[in-house]
Amino acid sequence: MRPLIAIAADVIEDTSVFTKPNTVDIAPTMFKDTVIEAGGVPVIIPFPTHMREAPGLIERFVSLFDGLIIPGGPNVDPTRYGEQPGPFIGAAMPRRDAFELALIKATRAARKPMFGLCRGSHILNVACGGSLYQDLASQKQDSLRHLQRTSGEYPTHHVTIARDSRLFSLIGETAYVNSRHHQAVRNLGRGLKAIATAPDGTVEGFESTDDDLIFGLQWHPENLWQDDPAELSIYQDFIARAAAHQEAAGAL
Repeated sequence: MRPLIAIAADVIEDTSVFTKPNTVDIAPTMFKDTVIEAGGVPVIIPFPTHMREAPGLIERFVSLFDGLIIPGGPNVDPTRYGEQPGPFIGAAMPRRDAFELALIKATRAARKPMFGLCRGSHILNVACGGSLYQDLASQKQDSLRHLQRTSGEYPTHHVTIARDSRLFSLIGETAYVNSRHHQAVRNLGRGLKAIATAPDGTVEGFESTDDDLIFGLQWHPENLWQDDPAELSIYQDFIARAAAHQEAAGAL
């Protein structure tokens, strides 16, 4: 049975003649398409408007899905990792932070795999006790341009991948990746290790050290695999892990 892969939703707000604002729960189409291509069944899970509903929703969501993808989005609220907002931080969405932190905790307790991309990797790191650069350009000396100006499906810088990582077995020692962020991991959380770095030393990927449940990437393979098939193997591997955990749970 193809594993059910949950994609944590973002929210957009737009003006509307019917409702002001018109609020829509979304997940980018590229995630849906990539999950299907890689062998999974995607389902989008929204966070509630009223956080008092979150515990019951999370319990039910986690019982349904086999793996969790946390995609990009707004900045993580720096108070979540013990800092006050600096002058160059962008917009945050505290309700989404609160929901995803609780969702990560429950998914980890259920021993189901998680894959964070860009902002998703940030919230995973924060959930494990790590911290972030609020703005690379102003906080990290000699950093690359990580917020690329060209279209997001084009790669713009290289990364080096650790040989002792799962990622190395999938795509090799180097990769040419896209880069659409101004924040990044500063200090890794407990139980995490860096597995990919940019030429300026910025952490571009990490995984959990004691299991295969946590995986984070700073770039977006879902935009690259159409021209670089190796990038699809990253999603295929995640979905294979979700299927393995699904099978193991069914055998209990």
